[in-house]
Amino acid sequence: MAIGRRFWIGTVSLAIAVCLGLALLIATLGAAAGAASDEPESAPTSSPTPLQSPVGMATTAAAAQQTYEGIVTDTHCGAKHRPAIDMSAANCTRACVHAGAQFSLVEGDSAYVLKGDLQQLKHAAGTRVKITGTLTGNTIQVARISPEL
Repeated sequence: MAIGRRFWIGTVSLAIAVCLGLALLIATLGAAAGAASDEPESAPTSSPTPLQSPVGMATTAAAAQQTYEGIVTDTHCGAKHRPAIDMSAANCTRACVHAGAQFSLVEGDSAYVLKGDLQQLKHAAGTRVKITGTLTGNTIQVARISPEL
């Protein structure tokens, strides 16, 4: 009877070790795949190609900038800050960004992540603004922030 128990204990221990090994392998592969997808794509060169002139590039860059209106908030709270925390929207936004969230602009049903000068974004936190910048995907590269009147 003792031999039978040892057999089952050994079998169960081996099965647990195999499961843990597979879980570690899957986690490692998932982390490697996630890190590979977070790598930035190769940046385009800033020098003009033979078919482009520097003046034409400046015109294209200026044409790509758009103006967006909305409220500067953060990606954690969005447009609705919890009233139970007893903070203003500006202070809540700054606290959430300090804790790891990103600044965002909420414009109607749309929300955009904001990249740019952190001091300007902190100053505009919780207020309605007009932002001029370039939209790439869901991110606006902020060129200028002005208060909405």
